[in-house]
Amino acid sequence: MADLIVPALIETLHMVFLSTIFSLILGFPLGILLVITEKGSIWEKKQLNRILNGVINILRSFPFIILMILLFPLSRIIVGKTIGTTATVVPLSIAAAPFVARIIESSLKEVDRGIIESSLAMGASAGEIVFKVLIPESMPSLILGITTTIINIIGYTAMAGAIGGGGLGDVAIRYGLYRFQTDVMVVAVIVIIVIVQGIQYIGNKLSSKINKK
Repeated sequence: MADLIVPALIETLHMVFLSTIFSLILGFPLGILLVITEKGSIWEKKQLNRILNGVINILRSFPFIILMILLFPLSRIIVGKTIGTTATVVPLSIAAAPFVARIIESSLKEVDRGIIESSLAMGASAGEIVFKVLIPESMPSLILGITTTIINIIGYTAMAGAIGGGGLGDVAIRYGLYRFQTDVMVVAVIVIIVIVQGIQYIGNKLSSKINKK
């Protein structure tokens, strides 16, 4: 059984790691823009804010499996194929990016408005407020949000296994469901649970440590 689980585990970690990186690259700036362009904020752009909200809401409305199928052509353009671990990173990243944007938006909005107004009174620019006030002040919440994002992506990878994405989800479905090897499915699920619990534990510890500082 190890010859099935270990390669699948490596594939899952590969997908999760790359998808987390790319979804943060896409979603983090979107989250910041959502906060600073809203009405009464430091860089008010109502039209841009409405467009961003609309796009993010539309992307978040798509079930992941449907979105993955729709993005097959993009996966083929970027990585040259539509099936497999690497190809799955493309739809995983795009599916997770709107979720990341909302997580970032929520975290940044927790920052005390008084701190922002004080920074503005001292002549801080929009960029300085974002990078020297909003992000540092919301770091504990951001870490918990990113932790939630990673766990969400792990769930996506399990679903991706249903349509050739590889990983633990693929093993659980292919051997546990179609070949009735229940033990393989149980082990795959246990490994996923352990990964999720480990990531949540690390995220909680980091957030708590930074919050104390």
